[in-house]
Amino acid sequence: MLERHVRSSWSLPSFATAVTFAFLVVSALSPVDRVSAAVVPSDAGPVSGQAYAVDDVAHPGTTRDGFGVSRIRTAPAVGTPDPGSAQAIALEMVLARGWNTSEYECLVALWNRESRWNVYAHNASSGAYGIPQALPGDKMATAGADWQTNPVTQITWGLGYISGRYGTPCGAWEHSERKGWY
Repeated sequence: MLERHVRSSWSLPSFATAVTFAFLVVSALSPVDRVSAAVVPSDAGPVSGQAYAVDDVAHPGTTRDGFGVSRIRTAPAVGTPDPGSAQAIALEMVLARGWNTSEYECLVALWNRESRWNVYAHNASSGAYGIPQALPGDKMATAGADWQTNPVTQITWGLGYISGRYGTPCGAWEHSERKGWY
């Protein structure tokens, strides 16, 4: 006959206490930086919902409605592009349009995601082509006959598209962050 294991009356409460203590210690000593958020008044005029501050930086454009919090979609900072590269060409063109370096950072993030700045990038499933992933690619012919191979032509077309549809590269980046495409 097999004997059945009998648990002592103190084992379950002891285990629960040990787990609770471990959880509290890990929570208190965690090396992960925490982000704090607080509701702050907005100076941007009437705002529907609430404005938030993250790490004591007010973001009046970040609001919370009844369905959740929308985050500010900022692009990561980028360094100075290599001279002669497609990114250097784009920086000159962005600044020539009167946009600032923040807009350039949004453009870099957007086109890193879309094509990795590859003039020959082709999406086999959609047919999108080039640095800005124009769909269809031959739309870029309005900027030049060399649209298939010339980064200047592709960037010119792409900035015109962004300007007309989203206003700025950061507008396009924000849309891409929300929707997964621009």
